[in-house]
Amino acid sequence: MNIENFRLYCMSKKGCSESFPFDESTLVFKVMDKMFALTDIKDDFSINIKCRPEKAILLREQYRAVNAGYHMSKLHWNTIIIDGSIPDSILNEWIDDSYNLVVEKLTKKQKILLLNM
Repeated sequence: MNIENFRLYCMSKKGCSESFPFDESTLVFKVMDKMFALTDIKDDFSINIKCRPEKAILLREQYRAVNAGYHMSKLHWNTIIIDGSIPDSILNEWIDDSYNLVVEKLTKKQKILLLNM
């Protein structure tokens, strides 16, 4: 996966928006103004994605390229170094999981708005 494929995959999600809310190099993807993924466009390619706490620990144990979320809640976020060691299909599943975790926490009103987009 490269940064453009990552961007396109995130942007294919319903209700997704992208912005640089922190600085000029941190690209953030949100659904209904809630973050589900981010990356630094200037440094080596890595992504931060949300994860259920028990799965986050398991993935860190299973994959060398998965670490506790850098500058994020270590409980809910993983930083994945994109070095080719994890297949794109698995990365896409993790992005889907992150997106779905955020959507689960949306209000009923937000979920209805999202469905109608």
